[in-house]
Amino acid sequence: MVRMAGVFAGGVLWGIYFPDFFSIPWATACIAGFVVLYAALNFSPDQNRFPVVSGLVAFSVIFLLGYVRFFFAVDTHRDDHLTRFDRRIARYEAAVSSAPEERVRWWRLEVALIRLSTGASASWQPVSGKVLLYVSKSDSVSLPWQVGDRIVINGAPQEIRPPANPGEFDFKRYLSFKNISHQHFVKNGEVRLVRTDPHRGLMSYAQRARAWSMAVLHRYLPGERERAIAEALILGVTDGIDNNLQNAYAASGAMYVLAVSGMHVGVIYGIVLFLLRPLDRYSWGKWTTAVVSLLVLWSFAFVTGLSPSVLRAVTMFSFLAISRPFQRPTNIYNTLAASVLLLLLYDPFLILSVGFQLSYMAVLGIVYLQGKFYRVWEIQNLVGDWIWRITCVSMAAQIATFAISLLYFHQFPTYFLLSNLFVIPLATVILGGGIFLLGVSIFPAVAGMVGQLLGGAIQLLNAIVFRTEALPWSLIENIYITNVQCVLIMGIILGLLFLFQFKSIRWLYFSVVVALAFASLRWQFFFDSVDRSRFVVYSVSSQSAFEWTVGGQSYFVADSALQEDPARMRFQIQPCRLARGVARVHKQIPFARSVRGVTYFRWKDKTFAWFKQNEFTLPVYPRIDFAIGSHNAVKLSQVSSLDVNSVIFDGTNRSAFESAENVDRDRAHFVGLDGAFILE
Repeated sequence: MVRMAGVFAGGVLWGIYFPDFFSIPWATACIAGFVVLYAALNFSPDQNRFPVVSGLVAFSVIFLLGYVRFFFAVDTHRDDHLTRFDRRIARYEAAVSSAPEERVRWWRLEVALIRLSTGASASWQPVSGKVLLYVSKSDSVSLPWQVGDRIVINGAPQEIRPPANPGEFDFKRYLSFKNISHQHFVKNGEVRLVRTDPHRGLMSYAQRARAWSMAVLHRYLPGERERAIAEALILGVTDGIDNNLQNAYAASGAMYVLAVSGMHVGVIYGIVLFLLRPLDRYSWGKWTTAVVSLLVLWSFAFVTGLSPSVLRAVTMFSFLAISRPFQRPTNIYNTLAASVLLLLLYDPFLILSVGFQLSYMAVLGIVYLQGKFYRVWEIQNLVGDWIWRITCVSMAAQIATFAISLLYFHQFPTYFLLSNLFVIPLATVILGGGIFLLGVSIFPAVAGMVGQLLGGAIQLLNAIVFRTEALPWSLIENIYITNVQCVLIMGIILGLLFLFQFKSIRWLYFSVVVALAFASLRWQFFFDSVDRSRFVVYSVSSQSAFEWTVGGQSYFVADSALQEDPARMRFQIQPCRLARGVARVHKQIPFARSVRGVTYFRWKDKTFAWFKQNEFTLPVYPRIDFAIGSHNAVKLSQVSSLDVNSVIFDGTNRSAFESAENVDRDRAHFVGLDGAFILE
């Protein structure tokens, strides 16, 4: 199963990165031909004399099946997909496919398109695809729609744009893995409920169960932060977590408890096994334990709203639960691989999910390394043995997920071993207590006492997390690696592990060679990115932001409102700095001077001028190479008369964006339309 799942995953990845390499008819013909060849090799009267060829043929079939499965998982191939319509859409009908999520100013939900109309009197046309719908909160306190309801939306959805700034999170690509290609911002009055679905699917009832669970937690838990942590840890709902709390959990290495994943499901499975351990002495006990485990795990998934992360983890542990009763040796790696194969057959896009990768890597690390670490030191003391066991679990999971965590989160918590000594037991208590609270909620007096105890445990957990964050050097941040470098780090770790596993010096040589390759790429990164000069005018809505970077130094100019907004800085500015190796940011620009309403910057034999006032006077000397216009200070009619290489209109020029078609686009750059302006 390990080999089959690996080859199938390879076919899926090939489809993701090289979608046009094979045509589906050609791939189908190859599959049929390989199946015939495999049958000829293995079912002929003579014994198969070519086992290696037979194996390669079989793996070729599995690889192509992964490629074909990915192709049919992508909706854009359909002839009636929304991306195929080039006419203006007046309205469209859709079915609600996700529960509304609350944001600061909007309600967000996913809808699946059914039909559309191009005019008030035009007929309806069938259409497929998904739209991310944002409904203004100013019109309503809550949304009455549920999964399966049919709604009609006035207006046309907009295609999701690619990232506007260098290094920025690619939201368009992320949503494409959910088959969402468009988004639509509407007011509540522009949406009309057509009918409710009398035969609601399982997802609708799961969303109701999660809403009921959230109401119970709100009723019996004291404090907003306590409720936010309980919702995240028990139900996977992270909307109520503020930035300070999130940063504290990240710095202490406890961020994983805020998203329901393999750890949470593993804890529940472990509790079930512990409670039902006396049944193992009976012949029917193991099967009873397996059935009860499956019921508990899938009931938990149902209560959490059947979110993808929970379904993934529950599927993984379901395979472990089913394999346990068989009275024969089982291989846990094959069991895990079988769950991977099943999940990728269901949704091949899962292979690019961060949670999917971290969950399986963490479980593999614990399965392979925890026992080896634990046997190194035998502690007779019960408390010491318990501490050492938790430490081994933390080290195993951290080693297995180290490279992937650096790739996606660019940071490393230095005190993760210390914090996990308290976080893991407290998270286990809170998770079990939260489930117990939901079960006894029909008895208000008992639920009230349980809620108070649970709130105290969460307060203790938060206090430990904040104390850990306050320690010096609690978090190493701004670590940037590429996908290739991530693979090389994993290769180094794997070589060192195999060195002790097989006791062969060649694995040490392998790790050294991979480490040298990693070092050479880091030097190449330094010369190609860190040591080169770059000027960027960022695309930030309603804000001015530009900077020069070289040698790990940044000279940053921006509106104060943007600099005091950590969320926008982290999302739109920081990714570019990470990719440039910026270690220090200067807000005082030594090469700037203001003359007659214009601020000039002299950098690397280039002159930059910043126009932010309507009245300014251009000097005869020096010549301006690049002009940055803010707040409509530079009129569109002035572009042709300015003696500059390029005029960059930043995010504050709303009226300029609307009339951009009438301007010479060879010399004018609108960051709101064209994305960030980048000059190497």
